[in-house]
Amino acid sequence: MDTQDKFEIFLVAPPGLEDVLCAETLAAGFPDPKQVPGGVTFDGHWPDVWRANLVLRGATRVLARIGSFRAFHLAQLDKRSRKFPWGDVLPKGMPVRVEATTSKRSKIYHAGAAKQRVEKALHEEHGAIISNEAEIQIKLRIDDNNCVFSVDTSGETLHKRGHKEAVAKAPMRETFASLFLRQCGYDGTQTVMDPMCGSGTFVIEAAEMAMGLYPGRSRSFAFEHLVPFDTDMWKDMRAQTGPFLSDARFYGSDRNEGAISASRANAARSGVQERVQFDCKAVSEMQRPDGPPGIVIVNPPYGARIGNKKLLYALHAAFGDRLREAFGGWRVGIITTDASLASATKLRFKKPGPPVPHGGLKIKLYQTDPLP
Repeated sequence: MDTQDKFEIFLVAPPGLEDVLCAETLAAGFPDPKQVPGGVTFDGHWPDVWRANLVLRGATRVLARIGSFRAFHLAQLDKRSRKFPWGDVLPKGMPVRVEATTSKRSKIYHAGAAKQRVEKALHEEHGAIISNEAEIQIKLRIDDNNCVFSVDTSGETLHKRGHKEAVAKAPMRETFASLFLRQCGYDGTQTVMDPMCGSGTFVIEAAEMAMGLYPGRSRSFAFEHLVPFDTDMWKDMRAQTGPFLSDARFYGSDRNEGAISASRANAARSGVQERVQFDCKAVSEMQRPDGPPGIVIVNPPYGARIGNKKLLYALHAAFGDRLREAFGGWRVGIITTDASLASATKLRFKKPGPPVPHGGLKIKLYQTDPLP
């Protein structure tokens, strides 16, 4: 590929939340994003790849489609892989790992054999060191005899912002949290409260968005090791911040003192400690903050991770009671695997969002209109 040419950039999304990521991508100013199964695509240049990793809160990974060709058998794949312009993207002698997927619509159907051919071509023609521990990953997808090569430009998955060291049980990933917040209509101006906050993910994500802090500001990325990388341009890009959206404050509470300590430590590392408040209290004790109505969003325990479901129904009922008592005008979002637990709150929910795979389960967002 010519590094000056546009190419396809693929943003991996949690299945079921592709439309939310597409909306975020459009709002961030990326050109003509399109929702596709498993993610979002748009055409761009390498600086767009760097910026996507830096600023998008909901993407799981950013893949650069670096080229493609047709191949109908393994010998053809081998020959064309050897002629592929790897040097446009990969420095010689770099450790890489290869992942291959195939479809039944292709003549080449053995993913393991395809992977071996590409690895051999990379090593013998480009001097690449093949290692399962390599940070740089080349992905080959063979569909309908079309071989598409991508490079994973992110490295570690993008939910790892570089701030959360303290983690509560069954944590909500930052990427999921940001997309659920956006799905609830959060735009950076409303107060957000999470009364079962765990390690504080929803509260911290909301505060970062309001303050214009980019999610990738504190971590490194795989693209920093690729040929097209421009250190000076990246330094300038990373020094910028997003728009400051509001002076809103954000509140989290949990009955577990360890969770509150973790939330406070994570908020301090994120640089949002002045905008957030974490308190150790039960759901039945939560207080409505001063100011206009906002959003209560919560990822309560579900039966799969806490055995006694009767206790969970009581917890959800107490949560609903407190919301009806004190949170008129607020909107509520509950993420759960179980519609009956959501119903136990006795809140009136709109049609739930699509099922989203999370930790081996399928979760959905249940949300309300403003409470009466």
